[in-house]
Amino acid sequence: MGRTVPSITQAFLQEQDAFTRFRRALRRTDQLALDDLFASARQHLAAVAYASHALPFETLLLAMLLEEHKEVMRLRERLEQFEKQT
Repeated sequence: MGRTVPSITQAFLQEQDAFTRFRRALRRTDQLALDDLFASARQHLAAVAYASHALPFETLLLAMLLEEHKEVMRLRERLEQFEKQT
C-alpha cells in the first residue's frame, strides 16, 4: 500500500517545477532571485511538513518570507551598528 499524500519534498519539487515556465520568462537576475527564494524555502521543509497544511505552497511562501525578513533584520542590525560607530 503506497502513500496517498506526497512527501513534503515531493510537493516542494512539484511546486518548483510548476514555476519552470514562469522562471524561464524572467530575466537572468530575476531567475537567480527566484532560485534563492526556493532555496530558502527548502531550508524549512521539516517545519512545512510538521505544519501539515492543506496547501503546502502557502507554507513554503511563508518560509521564503521568513528568510527574507531575517535578512532585513540582519541588515537593520548592521546599519544600527554602523550608525553608532559614526
